[in-house]
Amino acid sequence: MTKREQIKQSFLAKMPKDAINQFLSKDTTPIPVLLMSLVVGVLAGFVGTYFEHAVQFVSETRTQWLKTEIGSALPLWLAAFIISGALAFVGYYLVHRFAPEAAGSGIPEIEGAMDGIRPVRWWRVLPVKFFGGMGALGSGMVLGREGPTVQMGGAIGRMVTDIFRIKNDDTRHSLLASGAAAGLAAAFNAPLAGIMFVVEEMRPQFRYSIISIRAVIIASVSANIVFRYINGQSAVITMPQYQSPELNTLWLFLVLGGLFGIFGVIFNRLVTFSQDLFVRFHNNDRKRYLLTGSLIGGSFGIMLLYMPELTGGGIALIPNITNGDYAAGFLLLLFAGRIVTTMICFGSGAPGGIFAPMLALGTLFGYAFGLIAQQCFLNCQSLRVCSRLPEWEHYLQARCVR
Repeated sequence: MTKREQIKQSFLAKMPKDAINQFLSKDTTPIPVLLMSLVVGVLAGFVGTYFEHAVQFVSETRTQWLKTEIGSALPLWLAAFIISGALAFVGYYLVHRFAPEAAGSGIPEIEGAMDGIRPVRWWRVLPVKFFGGMGALGSGMVLGREGPTVQMGGAIGRMVTDIFRIKNDDTRHSLLASGAAAGLAAAFNAPLAGIMFVVEEMRPQFRYSIISIRAVIIASVSANIVFRYINGQSAVITMPQYQSPELNTLWLFLVLGGLFGIFGVIFNRLVTFSQDLFVRFHNNDRKRYLLTGSLIGGSFGIMLLYMPELTGGGIALIPNITNGDYAAGFLLLLFAGRIVTTMICFGSGAPGGIFAPMLALGTLFGYAFGLIAQQCFLNCQSLRVCSRLPEWEHYLQARCVR
């Protein structure tokens, strides 16, 4: 026996036998499962990519109407309020009338389905999430499209299993997870992000096996190929190139990471509080629910005119921050303001996600932290790198994905 084989046997002996048996229980992957995961990935890629185009179309059309049609007949602020309020009304109405499970990001619904405790009504979720998301995100509310693409991807996975009448529970589970991974891969143009999302965030629900891992990889890669075929090779979030920090500044990254961990816990609690507050306020009464949502959407239409930094998902804000010349105080004020607007929009139950708003929050605080650190340690020139910390947008690591 070679030394390599001895090391391998020693490693396997230390692993729990149940985990090994679960992973290797089906080491021959049926070709139909892989083909169906490919179909799921391609469909999720098309839906996720064209969802982005649809939201962009609504936003551009809203702006064009303000400049020409409605804006010339009414005061600009009133026209903005009416248009955004109407768009938000569409999103809230579709959710409350046809698919309440499409509210919010939809990720908990997919996790519940993977646990077998939530149904996936894909024939309702897909149109409601797509068109409702167009209205809510197009109104200018602080919502992301990444959560909706995850839910729509998962719904596509369940749709494929229903169309092909798949009865095997493991196969249905694998394709559901594959659709969720493909949705995130299409949203961020990042197949590894989709794979790691399922493996890490959904690890309590995900059934690890060779079949499921292969299916998730195939779906994520195929969705990303579709995205790049339609949108090209450019990144969703463009980042400048920075020099590596010096060793004597690495402790600042440790401090910043700890702060993000604390903020993540607080942020999670604020999300839960805001959701509970809105539920208690409208008490599932449709008129009150729609009126509240329309007023929120209209208010953000006005904010788009005067304080655009506090509106929108935040993806477009990230390069502006990293390439701009902002003071730390302004960034911290913007950070606090966007926390409030995120709680209002996401907590209201609108059909939109929270990934993009959190990325913007992470960039704002990371950049401000770098500027403050640079001012406090002027002798260390490498801290100029810390003043440009978009990579600390991994505020996501605090698991604020609900």
